[in-house]
Amino acid sequence: MPKVLISDALSPAAVQIFKDRGVEVDFQPALGKDKDKLAEIIGNYDGLAIRSATKVTPKILENAKNLRVIGRAGIGVDNVDIPAATAKGIIVMNTPFGNSITTAEHAISLMLALARQIPEADRSTQAGKWEKNKFMGVEITAKTLGVIGCGNIGSIVADRALGLRMKVIAFDPYLSPERAIDIGVEKVELDELLRRADFITLHTPLTDKTRNILDATALNKTKKGVRIVNCARGGLVDENALRAALDTGHVAGAAFDVFVTEPATENVLFGHPNVICTPHLGASTTEAQENVALQVAEQMADYLMSGAITNAINFPSISAEEAPKLKPFVELAEKLGSFAGQLTETGISKVQIAYEGAVSQMNTRALTSAALAGLLRPMLGDVNVVSAPVIAKERGMIIEETTRQVAGDYDSLITITVLTERQSRHVSGTVFADGRPRIVNIKGIRMDAEFAPSMVYITNLDKPGFIGKFSGTLGEANINIATFHVGREAPGANAVALIEIDGELPEDVLAKVRALPQVQSAKPLHF
Repeated sequence: MPKVLISDALSPAAVQIFKDRGVEVDFQPALGKDKDKLAEIIGNYDGLAIRSATKVTPKILENAKNLRVIGRAGIGVDNVDIPAATAKGIIVMNTPFGNSITTAEHAISLMLALARQIPEADRSTQAGKWEKNKFMGVEITAKTLGVIGCGNIGSIVADRALGLRMKVIAFDPYLSPERAIDIGVEKVELDELLRRADFITLHTPLTDKTRNILDATALNKTKKGVRIVNCARGGLVDENALRAALDTGHVAGAAFDVFVTEPATENVLFGHPNVICTPHLGASTTEAQENVALQVAEQMADYLMSGAITNAINFPSISAEEAPKLKPFVELAEKLGSFAGQLTETGISKVQIAYEGAVSQMNTRALTSAALAGLLRPMLGDVNVVSAPVIAKERGMIIEETTRQVAGDYDSLITITVLTERQSRHVSGTVFADGRPRIVNIKGIRMDAEFAPSMVYITNLDKPGFIGKFSGTLGEANINIATFHVGREAPGANAVALIEIDGELPEDVLAKVRALPQVQSAKPLHF
């Protein structure tokens, strides 16, 4: 009988689901705050069910000799070391859609409270004051709400705001024009949103591209008197820059449910009269907590008893029988998607995935999910192979999958074509006998390159001296080149290069590479 440890508070109904499915349960809801004790006993369990209090660190995973699955009741998995879990073959599951309505409602609640200064007015009134003239609010009717990130939660916020007779504009590179029309919002670029919005609400994951998306420069571009709501992730807004904008009065108010450092016992925003703060309550309703608890119990029990995988962060939804044969092609599809995703800066309208040869007879649905997860993750962060197709559909992307049983130059070939508002990009790959995925074609140019943790992708003109100048630039920066793969359309024509390097490529060195005469573009990639 498999055994699950529940180290955070989970409802009795969730505990009963485990028991009904034949899973032994050890319910210790206070254990999540005792890292040493958790590390000491984790080796006794097949599954670990958590919320946000438990931090699953490499130290804990090092002792998790029998652990097969970690289930997070909620969407965020910042408290789980995903690479360390993956390296040990531990499935990490979450419940990505269980608290969407609750979080959206909290954002709307904070916006209304901010517009009418309700917390400050409440404190004043209960203190025996009657300062009716002090708390002059603003109506939200006919005001413009700017939504940064119009995915699952953002689109719900937009729907509620439209019901309140607001004008809604949205910035989201992955939101297609057709999807924007369907949900009743106007798609705009970030600068236009900052210029026009009376209220701004953020609903995007925290990634390298979204960190401090509202920094001092962005805040200076906003309309004077703007009000900002953040119920998504701490770090999307530069808190110090926001405090300065609040002090000058350029920003009229802010309502934050999330902070860079949590628990937030102190923060630069605290104490400002025009700031409302709540302790990460976005998912804190009875309904949401019950929903995610029941979902994670069902998912973990199904996996432990039958091998079924649902809402996995680090593995596709495939049966145990399929896994050995499919695994290298799952890795290939995800990395091909990641290659395209890391190079895509604008909204995606269509994704075409073609399977040729032996791979066309495999579970292509799982492969397509893996490819979409790789494609979307660079922009959206917490995307898994189960939620990726749903997220793509929410953004109005057209997904086309084709199969061709007859093999061409390779026994199996996967080609991903991404169509954006500006261009079309395609990349092909295969798996050789050694089981390692390879890129074999980029934009119609043949090459043979393995994926590596740190790479540089370059488009250039096929002219003498490029390789020498590039290598010299990296050599001067003491950056070692591990492998160098090139391909070209024709002598002297367009060419591409994929270079594996040891470590990261600093921004100043990247600038020097981009300044080389033959270089058309240069982009660091991570796999």
